[in-house]
Order: sequence, then C-alpha cells, then structure tokens
Amino acid sequence: MSTSESSSKGPLTEELRRLLTHGAGWAVANGYGTETDLEYIEEGGCLAEADPDEVSARALERGRPQLGTLGAGNHFGEIQYVAEVYDEKLAQALGLYADQITVTIHTGSRGLGYQVCDDFLKVMARASAKYGIELPDRQLCAAPLGSPEGKRYPAAMSAAANYAFANRQMITHWARETFESVLGMGRGKLGLVYDVCHNIAKFEEHDVGGRKTRLCVHRKGATRAFPPHHPQTPAAYRAVGQPVLIPGDMGRYSYVLVGTERAYKETFGSTCHGAGRVMSRRQARRTAGGRPIVREMEEQGIIVRAAGRATLVEEIPEAYKDVAEVVDVVQGAGISRKVAQLRPLGVIKG
Repeated sequence: MSTSESSSKGPLTEELRRLLTHGAGWAVANGYGTETDLEYIEEGGCLAEADPDEVSARALERGRPQLGTLGAGNHFGEIQYVAEVYDEKLAQALGLYADQITVTIHTGSRGLGYQVCDDFLKVMARASAKYGIELPDRQLCAAPLGSPEGKRYPAAMSAAANYAFANRQMITHWARETFESVLGMGRGKLGLVYDVCHNIAKFEEHDVGGRKTRLCVHRKGATRAFPPHHPQTPAAYRAVGQPVLIPGDMGRYSYVLVGTERAYKETFGSTCHGAGRVMSRRQARRTAGGRPIVREMEEQGIIVRAAGRATLVEEIPEAYKDVAEVVDVVQGAGISRKVAQLRPLGVIKG
C-alpha cells in the first residue's frame, strides 16, 4: 500500500482525511458537541501521530458511509441508570448520583479500522520474514518499531483511532439532541463523563527501573486507568483519577471506576475493558435457539432494539462472564476503584 494508492480524490474523501487527522476536534468544529467535550476525551480526542496517507483507499471507502454508526458485534448504545454508588466522594467528582439516567456508547473505527488492520497484516507478514521474526501465529506478525513498517502502522492506527473518536462524538451529539427533543431537556444537560480508548497501542512514558522510559503500551481488550494527579487525567478529575468505563452485557450491568497509582506502577496504567465472552458467537446462536430474546429483556424491564435477530442471539447475556466478578477482581488487585454500577433500561444494537 503506497501513499499514491491511499490518496483518493473528491470532497467527501478529503473531509474524511481531515477527520482522520483531527479526530473529535473535527466533529466539534463541524457542530457535533462543544470544545468542553474535548477535555473529557482521552488524548483530547486526537492522536497526533495519525497520518491519513497511510490509510488505504479501500479503508476510506469503507469508513465514509459508516461514520456516526454503532456497528454490529458487541457495540451498543445504552440508556442506563445509576443503580449503586460505592464511593460517594468519587461519584460526586464524576457528576454521578443514585438513580441518575446515563447513556453509554460503545463503538469504534468501524470498517475503516478493520481494513487498516487487514491491510497491515499483509505489510507485517512481509516485514516479519524480512526481519527474521518467527511467528507462532500469522496474526502476531510484527516489525521493529524503528523500522519503516513499524513507523507506518502506528500512523495508520492512530488515524483509525481518530475516526473512532469522531464517530463516538457524533453519536454523543445526536443522543443529546434526541433527549432534548423527546424529553424537552435544556441544552447542556447531558454532560460527557469520559471517552476512553480500548484495543489500541500508544506511546507513553512510564517508570521502568526508576527511570522514565518511553514505551509502546498495547491495550487489547484493556483500557487506560491513569491515577490521580497524572497530567493526562482531566483537570476536573485530577484529584480522584481518570474515569474507567467497563461495560457488561445487555441484561445485567456496567461499571464506572477510576484509575489508581498501583495500576500506573504495575500494569502501565491499564485495567480491563469488559466482561469477556464465555460462549463463542456460534455457541450463543445455538443456545438462544428460537428464544424470544426481545421479550425476555422486556420482562426484565429492558427495551432492546437491533438491526436484526442475528446480533441479539450472539449477544445474549449468558454469552458473557458476570462483569461484577471481573470488576471485583480488578478492584481487589488495586488497579481500579469502583465508583458506580449502571443498569440498562434501553439497548440499541447495530
């Protein structure tokens, strides 16, 4: 994939390239939210290393019509309420309180990010052979970070992350508009607690052997959990730590936590991102069979809407671990502190 191959003409594509450069800032500049939102997004909603020239024409083509969408799989939009508060002081700092209505949005870079990954699997497969790297699995193909290939991939991945930041910002804006229109809420009532990445590699400074060292921290199925007083923790949360969002399944609950000093020292400022599956998608489809999933959820007081039944049967609650147990483990390990539990009222699956 060359620069000439990745470049594409036309106003829509050029606008998308600006989005890949500026992330959530592009969305705000185009009327989707406010500048204040950027203070509550990891990295301010933009990874500066992004280079749209490393994103293929095919990735741009896939990403263009999907901007502002949730997508399928475990991605969702949920209307929830704060069912339990574990630490009043922390909850107050994050603007959360018992019985409060919240909205959680879980989605990413859609087909654009998938295509970036697919493109660079080919690049890295060649690089692994070139640099004599033995692979136990093809998808673990790699290149030295200082190599040309090792520099290109983070640039493309950062562009995909910027797409994800913009995507979530747009959906956040439309969720606000919907609440304002349907419920007559005044503008500005639905504030942003935090937007945190997962499934991403980033260059960060951490203490290694008592010395500040620049590392490439890869959080796959993990999320950042920076401690109180860290300069990248939003100013409003500096005294309590960065918010950590851990979703569960559509039938039970999700959690809000905060990062800790111990996480910064022991896990490079990381914690888990979700419950994790206990059933494959195929197993879930077999288990769900002809069950009336929508009615089952309604009997629990949860309204579910999805693009099709296929998504619902793959996402049945029992396909996932009980996220409460996962959250108790990370709190017990000292790498996150529980703040609140969120229970679903309405779920949208892509």
